[in-house]
Amino acid sequence: MTKASYHVPYLSRCLMVLAGIIALLVVTSSVTFAKPMANATVRLVHAAAGAGNVDIFIDNTKAISDFSYGSVTKYVSVPAGTHTVKIAPAGKGIGAAIITQTASVAANTIYTAAAVGSQATGFGMQTFIDNNSLNGAAARIRVYHLSPNVGPVSVATGGKTVIPSLSYKSASSYLSLTANSYTFNVTALQTKTTVPVTATLASGMVYSVFAIGLYKGTPALQFVTTAVKGS
Repeated sequence: MTKASYHVPYLSRCLMVLAGIIALLVVTSSVTFAKPMANATVRLVHAAAGAGNVDIFIDNTKAISDFSYGSVTKYVSVPAGTHTVKIAPAGKGIGAAIITQTASVAANTIYTAAAVGSQATGFGMQTFIDNNSLNGAAARIRVYHLSPNVGPVSVATGGKTVIPSLSYKSASSYLSLTANSYTFNVTALQTKTTVPVTATLASGMVYSVFAIGLYKGTPALQFVTTAVKGS
């Protein structure tokens, strides 16, 4: 009796310890396999003057069909990491790509990726990191210079220069403004030509203004404005 009464509790304790180890392994494994993949957030802009409508392939899979010049997609979630982007004339297939570029995107980061250039300069892609938080402002606005032959520009509103000089394939800092209607005077610094751009800013929104097209060329210089809700 003494021998049996000694081994039963001992065996029970061993089984309890083993069960605890197994339970811990199961929990740890479930946490590991349930971990979500980190994503970036990306939108695409077609500012490639003269390219016409295009198909966009990401990692050799068609992501967008018949994407028209001057269009801006919504922000979409994309797995973080390195991707190959190919842009081809619509309907011509991936083998006819006029742009082939590798882009790396980081988790929890917001991007604008723009197809840029012209037939004269060649086509490519330019990527910008965005920030759609309001940071206490009523509204915010940012200018993206994607016109290949305008040269550097300045931007003024209300008699005040708010962007002294912005070069091609660059984006301005975010301007914090009150909700109101504005006229932004965009001046090409080399030719001294000014183009007024009007915009009504609503509270809680973040605006993007894309300068695209060609100065005294086809397609003509234009300004495309989009807005997203600020965070």
